[in-house]
Formats: sequence, structure tokens, C-alpha cells
Amino acid sequence: MEEVVLVDETDKVVGTSEKLAAHKNGQLHRAFSVCIFNSKGEMLLQRRALNKYHSGGLWTNACCSHPRPHEDTLDAAHRRLKEELSMEANLTFLFSFLYKADFENGLIEHELDHVFVGTSDTNPELNPDEAIEYKYMTPTELIEDIEKHSENYTFWFKEIVNKVIDKYTKNVD
Repeated sequence: MEEVVLVDETDKVVGTSEKLAAHKNGQLHRAFSVCIFNSKGEMLLQRRALNKYHSGGLWTNACCSHPRPHEDTLDAAHRRLKEELSMEANLTFLFSFLYKADFENGLIEHELDHVFVGTSDTNPELNPDEAIEYKYMTPTELIEDIEKHSENYTFWFKEIVNKVIDKYTKNVD
């Protein structure tokens, strides 16, 4: 049974819950999103596996998930990057944000999401249970595509992409 860490709005741990139950009940829990850029400044996107419990087939950031109880969030981000894409990268914390989204299948994402960024020129090896496709896009191409085809991207990715690109490019320049 996979568990998530329940938190309050200040990220204080208030308990744990089975993952699917937390998403059915809309309980606020800790999550993370990892964004990877290559040395050319292009962002890595993955297309979520079609069998994911929500947002299957949509494009999103390199990986995202939930830390396990008693697992450091940065350690969890490294673990999932390896599990989903067979990649390693030095990751830097950028920001956290709170969001809540209702999905057509009745599940609710209510997350305090910790966003990390890293750089890697390694081509991912996709775990087919997690992702079915990947691509790299320049920030300009990505923003234009999201504006034209918003329905092809996950809710949380659309929430963070502009801020990630802005903070990443300021740190690289």
C-alpha cells in the first residue's frame, strides 16, 4: 500500500493516508515536481502513461510524485527521476505552491507541491508504467504550444511552467 504524507498549508505533517484514498477525499498532501533542462536550455517533457489514475496521455514536466512517509522530499525527487526516466541530475529547490484540482474520474489533487529543477543531457529511458513518450522543447516553443493546445498538458504543469522558466533562465544567465 502506497502512502502519502498529509500536511497543513504550512507543510507541517498532520498524518498519512493511503494514496488513492487521499485523492478520493481531496486531502492536502505533500508532492513534488521535477523539471529538467538540457545544456541547450530546452525543457524535458514526458507524456504520462495512458493507464495513470488521472491525466493519462497528457504532457507534463520530467517527473512528479509524492514522498513516502519519513522520506526527504529531495531524496524522493531523485528516486522518482531514476524510477520514471532512469536519469540522475543535481536538483535545486525552486519554490512550493498549493493547488487543488478536480478530475473527471472523481479524484481530487490537493497538493502542496515542491518544485525542483536540474540540468542533464542524458536521454531518458522511459518506464512504460509512467511515461509513453518524451521530448525536449525550448521555453518559447513550449509556452506557445501551451497557449494553443492547453488541453494537452497537465493542470499542475500549466500552473508552474512560466515560473520555472523564469527562475531557471535567471539562474543560468
